[in-house]
Amino acid sequence: MMDVVTVEVIRGALVFAAEEMGISLRNSAYSPNIKERADHSCAIFTPDLRLLAQAEHIPVHLGSLPYGVRKGVRSYDGVVEEGDILLYNDPYISGTHLPDMTMVAPVYFDGKVVAYVANKAHHSDVGGKTPASMPGDATELFQEGLILPPTKFARNGEIDRHVLNIILANVREPGVRAGDLRAQVAASMLGIRRVKQICVRQGVERYSEASEKIIDYSGRRLRSEIQKMPEGEYEAEDWMEGIGPKDEPARIHVRITIKKERIGFDYTGTSRQVDGPINAAYGVAIAGIYYTLLCVTDPDIPMNEGCFEPISINIPEETILNPRMPAPVSAGNTETSQRNVDVLLKALAGPMPHKVCAACTGSMNNITLGGVTDKGETWSVYETVAGGYGGRHGLDGVDAIHTHMTNTMNTPIESMERNYPILFEMYAVRSGGCGPGKWRGGCGVERAWRLLSPSAVLSVISERFKIAPWGLSGGGNGKLGEALVVKATGEEVRLRSKQTTRIEKGDTFMIRTAGGGGYGDPMERDSLSVLEDVKNGYVSSDQARQEYGVVIVGEKVDLKKTSQLRARSKSESPY
Repeated sequence: MMDVVTVEVIRGALVFAAEEMGISLRNSAYSPNIKERADHSCAIFTPDLRLLAQAEHIPVHLGSLPYGVRKGVRSYDGVVEEGDILLYNDPYISGTHLPDMTMVAPVYFDGKVVAYVANKAHHSDVGGKTPASMPGDATELFQEGLILPPTKFARNGEIDRHVLNIILANVREPGVRAGDLRAQVAASMLGIRRVKQICVRQGVERYSEASEKIIDYSGRRLRSEIQKMPEGEYEAEDWMEGIGPKDEPARIHVRITIKKERIGFDYTGTSRQVDGPINAAYGVAIAGIYYTLLCVTDPDIPMNEGCFEPISINIPEETILNPRMPAPVSAGNTETSQRNVDVLLKALAGPMPHKVCAACTGSMNNITLGGVTDKGETWSVYETVAGGYGGRHGLDGVDAIHTHMTNTMNTPIESMERNYPILFEMYAVRSGGCGPGKWRGGCGVERAWRLLSPSAVLSVISERFKIAPWGLSGGGNGKLGEALVVKATGEEVRLRSKQTTRIEKGDTFMIRTAGGGGYGDPMERDSLSVLEDVKNGYVSSDQARQEYGVVIVGEKVDLKKTSQLRARSKSESPY
């Protein structure tokens, strides 16, 4: 019988192998989106395609990878031999959206498959009607870019030039795309070497036995945590404020059933799929469930196939969380995934309010831009902009951070200016954007740049421009987001949360992202904390008086007036 120390050594080696794959991918990539934002994820699977280990990368990628890897390998019409690598991005197979290119490679040892390694990276363009392949007005998948079914991208360790040429003929910035794809291949080869090294050190039989014990351990841990949750049924809903081409809302509704050591998620009542890019592929929807459940139980549980066993899921077909081809899905990854988490957290706030944060910025705040240079070269930009994290029991929200289903980094303005014809004019924490509460929400971001090249196509894919991030346990809502173009003439053009438009040289684009909701009654916030918020510019003196009942005189709190104001205002507080 294998001892627990050896099992843990093997588990740690597998997790680090996945992490090292990610380091290799990021360091080798060409695009700022992967090299700087780290928009990629890596994982390792058993020979029968069960998730075994993953790196701490992007939740929306990682939660969908088990679904996408199984479906991709099993739908491939052929034999995947040693040295082969499959590549695909079809959302109805890979489980996310077209810019996410998935690579899967078998690990052979002594002539048998002992594992699969997989990585997924977001390419800043895969063709389609607009640069960066995320048109805000898409009505069908074909408008969002090249659709690639599971295909042998490498054979016997060599990239298939014919497949590569087909991809490069359909994208903007082909040189950058080729570099990013080679980085994914390098990450795959590194993962294969690391798994083989584990098999050499431990032996294949011990490796296989440890794999089963690792998965079993996570299942037992999660079932134990679910048993601690209050039994019952809990419901919640929230809305997408626009579907894309039309400014129409769409509903996400969930009923969560907790009974003994099992938990069920039923999305009956969710809106039907729409003619807009907010549809989320099935893999994206289940990724939100896995992420949220670990957040409210024990995030230290090793994430693998064992975590899926106690969960039952019902998402009706042809809804915005389980659409049918050819519904567009580009914004489902980035926006609908975030709203799904908001709904799940709102439902779980009933039985577990101390485990749940108020609503965060609720969007990945996607900005895409591209055009043709004076030299006739095509270029394409994709970036996401941070927002405010919701307040939590005992803790304020975090300012200017990517939240929930995105775990990406900030894109440095130096990298953007070096690679693209834009000049930044502002990048700051958004003043006054946080939701009031005993523990305030985090503030969003203000980010603005000016176009230096001839005309370009700009797309905004965002949310929370009309429906504010909600507060919790008496906390107030976070401030709404907004985006606008300031024309070279000085005219301001306000944009919808999902819109594609053309801008000209000298035009300035600005986005202000939503703040997080507050947690708890703002009138109970420590007055010195409010004073600190005022000094930092997060809250104005007027907000301190109106929202928190705190009177600031100079750089001090007027304790007497504050006490009087709070006593008078508490019963009238809208929160």
